Amino acid sequence: MTRPQRPSRLLLSAALLMLSAGFSAGALAHNPMCECKAIDAEQIKCTGGFSDGSGAPGVTLDVIGYDETILVPGKLGTDSTLTFKKPDSEFYVLFDAGPGHVVEIDQADIETP
Repeated sequence: MTRPQRPSRLLLSAALLMLSAGFSAGALAHNPMCECKAIDAEQIKCTGGFSDGSGAPGVTLDVIGYDETILVPGKLGTDSTLTFKKPDSEFYVLFDAGPGHVVEIDQADIETP
């Protein structure tokens, strides 16, 4: 009777290392975050970033009408903020840092002073 062969310790170690690396990459994942507040009756300031505390300078932040037209095209500044004039029509804010990193904020959810 022959004994079944067991994987070598080297293969087992390599598999454990790869599995461990996969868990580490997952732990480093970060979620997009965006907050918009009315400064006054005419101005809105949005701040974007990620759950790991990093900012989002240069990330796209567009103000979009309910008819899907872009009312205010924008990108976050070096301080990860964008201030814009409140549109006259209904709108939402789209923070788009790429696939899986999108946040939508409806005008009804924007804090007023």
